Amino acid sequence: MAFQDDTAGSKDVDVVTRMEALRKLQVSPLDLLPHKGLREKLIDLVLNGEPLHHSQEVARLFASLLETLENDRVDQARVVVFGGGTGLSNIIGGDCRSEGWARAPFRGLKEIFPRTRSVVCVTDDGGSTGEMMKDLPLVAIGDIRHVLLSSIQLAVLQRTYQVSVTRARQITSELSRLFNFRFNDSPETPEDLISRTGANMELLPRGLREVLRDLVTRIFNDSRLACTLKRSQCLGNLIVAAAIYRFIDPEISTEDLTLAPELLHDPIFAGLQYLALALGTGSRAVMPCTTTPSQLRVVYANGVMTTGESKSSGSRRGVPVESAHVDFCGEPLVHPEIVSDIEEADILIFAPGSLYSSIIPVFKVPGFADAVRKNSKALKILISNLWVQAGETDLSMADPERKFRVSDMIRAYDRNIPGGTEGLFNEVLCLSLKDVPASVIQSYAVEGKIPIYLDREVVRDMGFTPVECGIYSKQALAERGVIQHDPAMLATAVKVLYSGAACFQQPEQQATDISNTPRIWCSDFPSRVNMLPNLKYKRIQEKISVLHIDCSERCNETCYGGIAAIKEILCEIIWKHHDIPLRHLDYIAGVRCVAVDHWNRDQQWDNVYSFYDPSDRFIKIRKDQFIDRTKIEVALLIALGESLLGDYAASKVMEEVEKDGVVLGKVYHLAIKGEKERNCYFTTSQLSEFMRLARMHEVQAGQHYTRLINGDEGFTPPGLLMGLTYTWYLENRLATHIEYKMTVMKIPQTDLIPEQKRMVGRREHIISFFRDVVFCG
Repeated sequence: MAFQDDTAGSKDVDVVTRMEALRKLQVSPLDLLPHKGLREKLIDLVLNGEPLHHSQEVARLFASLLETLENDRVDQARVVVFGGGTGLSNIIGGDCRSEGWARAPFRGLKEIFPRTRSVVCVTDDGGSTGEMMKDLPLVAIGDIRHVLLSSIQLAVLQRTYQVSVTRARQITSELSRLFNFRFNDSPETPEDLISRTGANMELLPRGLREVLRDLVTRIFNDSRLACTLKRSQCLGNLIVAAAIYRFIDPEISTEDLTLAPELLHDPIFAGLQYLALALGTGSRAVMPCTTTPSQLRVVYANGVMTTGESKSSGSRRGVPVESAHVDFCGEPLVHPEIVSDIEEADILIFAPGSLYSSIIPVFKVPGFADAVRKNSKALKILISNLWVQAGETDLSMADPERKFRVSDMIRAYDRNIPGGTEGLFNEVLCLSLKDVPASVIQSYAVEGKIPIYLDREVVRDMGFTPVECGIYSKQALAERGVIQHDPAMLATAVKVLYSGAACFQQPEQQATDISNTPRIWCSDFPSRVNMLPNLKYKRIQEKISVLHIDCSERCNETCYGGIAAIKEILCEIIWKHHDIPLRHLDYIAGVRCVAVDHWNRDQQWDNVYSFYDPSDRFIKIRKDQFIDRTKIEVALLIALGESLLGDYAASKVMEEVEKDGVVLGKVYHLAIKGEKERNCYFTTSQLSEFMRLARMHEVQAGQHYTRLINGDEGFTPPGLLMGLTYTWYLENRLATHIEYKMTVMKIPQTDLIPEQKRMVGRREHIISFFRDVVFCG
């Protein structure tokens, strides 16, 4: 029996319908190129060549377009790039600190756009840069040195010194050895220092060799610079400093410069120009965003405020960064040439790098954002970061439960740059993750490294144009196992965007409100005028020097190397935590090491082996805490926090609470001395506020407080709470007890348990107290 397929007719109709639909489609040869947008297609054409499987006519058209794009002259285009550190130096000319840089040192933006100028962030305070800031009233110059070396151009080297390409590569190789050399032990002579680098100075052109020898000699002969040699340093930083001091009258002392730091304004410009021309980078290739020393200040979503770039970049608060601010050591001075360069530029680029410690600090300098907006003719590009950065971009303000996306990065710029992102950039250049091998992404994920994903439609709805392309360095991946922007490919992508700009015109679209969270402007946490870092370090040394370090004879050399070593580590701990006001040191007379067998503190409720003794104003630390720096740091900070209460307590009494012969618990009585009788950091009202935050019940206004304790439970008394919270606020990983208590702020709140909201409110208030009272100036 034959069965008839009733659906045959409908299938034929379906096929016919689909065939007709295909016939009506007009497919452009450009559709043979991958990606969706025209910008991305043209970049792919130049980076990867013509698509396969097309007619000779189409091949001719593609070849013609490719030739036009490749041969378009852009050498007169004026380019200004903003950023700092590795992200900026890498796109300018490759990471000069990497081992393979000298094999191909002339790629990047500087090769295609020789009129490229970099505006560099100067808030770095870590490593050898931070060491130099202890002695000199200069801006941070580590990133300047890094970008300066990466900016060396082949054509300029050849024009200046008449050298071949091979010789030019040798020159950059020796310069890399010289500038990136770091030392811990003080060199004896200029010759000793140069020989340690392993650089062959004879391979350098005579003029360049003489300039560098002279600058290294100045480091030793100029008493203002010689003091830096006793610390761990990067030679390149010292050479940059020597170039600057070359233009400062020898009669002007460090003290004079500290009192009048504006005296450094012109020498910084002249010194960088002098060194740039000698190295072969071109005029004004690298400039600081300001010549006024400054510090980064970050505010987290839980209200904690942290000062210092190195401190914030190493912080792991577990909450998103809410805002970033810059505190200048005086009026921020800017060379007018930089503003002119921005206003006249043909291309303005926001380099990749640390979000809150790279681009944002640059645009905290007054006038920069307005200069960018004023330039309406320039191509303006934001280059997205590749990876989530722990402590900065690992959590989103829009949704802390998910990872960071490109739209979050744009929102962060909008919240933190004065005036928002309007008029700052149009295109957002991103790495296409589909071009990265999946195995590489997986191996990075195992190490906890997560890419910043492009949420294309969200970015487009914001009014920006996402441009996604495969611009990562296959060489860096093969040699060092890292994914970073390829300098040549990125520069090529920028060239295509610039050369093809006329093709990309599109109707204006109405951008949505890009901020899902309240904007945090400078006025919410206004900039503060900071003390110059070298002056603050000197003041720290002065205060620590008068402290009495009390160690018995038998433990003198085993307590972290003796008295001198203890004083040095105390200086370094206070220096590390920039938020500690110098006035906090006024309440201690010294530090005493207590032998373990003489330690008579009751440790029933805690394992804190330090305390502040108001009877003699000494910080007492048990001897076994001196075995390493971290234990000393924890012990010092807890006791230093306790010292702010001083001798506030008239009496402390614990008595049992009994009912019908049954002990129900205990009540802790704390009597407070009168304001004139006590030596305390806090006013009466501030002390009363802290007592409430410590959950002490006020029995008599400002004089008598109690705390009821159930059964055999313990509690954290006000003094210890002050010390632990003081330590946690400065570095949460050093006080896990308080970190545990603060985690309630990360839990989504509901109406089910009202006490949770009250608890969160108390945590918020105690953070505000420490931010606005304890660490306020």
